[in-house]
Amino acid sequence: MKALPLKTPYHYLAAWLGAVKCRYPSRKLFVIGITGTKGKSTTIELLNAILEASGRKTALLSSLRMKVGQGSVPNTWSNTMPGRAKLQAFLKDAADAGCSHALIEVTSEGVRQKRHRFIDWDAAVFLNIHPEHIESHGSFEKYREAKLDFFRSLQRSRKKERFLFINTDDPNAVYFEEIAALVPRSTLVPFTAADAWKLVEALREGYDADWMHADFNVANVAAALAVARTLGIGRTTIVEALGGFRGIPGRMEFIQKKPFAVVVDYAHTPHSLEELYRNLRENYGFKEGHNLIVVLGSAGGGRDTWKRPEFGKIAASYADFIVLTSEDPYNEDPLRIISEIRAGFADAPVNPKAIYEIADRREAIQKALSLAGEGDVVVLTGMGSQEFFYGPNGTKIPWGERKIVEELLKH
Repeated sequence: MKALPLKTPYHYLAAWLGAVKCRYPSRKLFVIGITGTKGKSTTIELLNAILEASGRKTALLSSLRMKVGQGSVPNTWSNTMPGRAKLQAFLKDAADAGCSHALIEVTSEGVRQKRHRFIDWDAAVFLNIHPEHIESHGSFEKYREAKLDFFRSLQRSRKKERFLFINTDDPNAVYFEEIAALVPRSTLVPFTAADAWKLVEALREGYDADWMHADFNVANVAAALAVARTLGIGRTTIVEALGGFRGIPGRMEFIQKKPFAVVVDYAHTPHSLEELYRNLRENYGFKEGHNLIVVLGSAGGGRDTWKRPEFGKIAASYADFIVLTSEDPYNEDPLRIISEIRAGFADAPVNPKAIYEIADRREAIQKALSLAGEGDVVVLTGMGSQEFFYGPNGTKIPWGERKIVEELLKH
């Protein structure tokens, strides 16, 4: 029999003690966990808007923020799913505040550290899965296994009825469907992006919000729609909620649109980066002579280094001007990371007009803005709404991509 890693008993014990100390608060709530490589935070916010519009009092915990009722604070923890009983404490606060529903962003790292245990889940939502966190998990298969283990946890839930929502557009959906079949007293709810297209088109005609025009958000709407309908929420409420939703910071966030556009986005996987660039090219009216100018880096710390040349290949395939820079280098040499990104340019079918290497991220942003003319689009990826920039020896520098852009645009 394979021995358990030494840390595993500790993580189990920590999760159990947290639940005991807080008296199993999940049993007093309808708890929904949302997992996937991308789209988790957006889907949680979409669903939260719908639930609130339907009169439900909600709590949510995502990579962006922690919200209980009307109170909300930024998530400043280093992990989306915090340990040391913080997750159970969040659920207790939600129950004590009279919330009926709690939405939790479930990460593979959190599952690996058993932070999903001893929570009685009502529903699990699978969005998608793409290669990510490969170094920390060991392989894509082990990464996927962590996502599957979250679905397995519904087998242990004490809730009378459980719901499993699965995006069947994703080729890995079959693995989640196999798990769902083993969950007693459960309902499997498959969904696809096609389920939401008519709704999104109607929203685009009647409302004006940038997030609606991002095709990659259609699948996120489909997930929120599937959950809302299962909970008996009507179309009118859903449309009004989504029509009033303005998007979230750092997720295809337009800082300005004229004379040239500036966009900040969290894209940090090859798939999400390509979707972002393609969407900007196809849906934002590029005319002949107008440029896509990108500020691009890749996180250090030895994590997912395989992504770097992929980023370079994708950027060179779509961008007219590329400014390579730092993005949370930790203890790695920023110039080395930049060179590894640049190595991917050779595999691109086309070449950008110009490439710049500026390790200082603020200076890189300034350079990109200086290159922009009327009708161009400048897009900054990787940092999103992150409030700190992580450098060597544990340094943690206050950061705000939007604020920096606004300051530079004034000068």
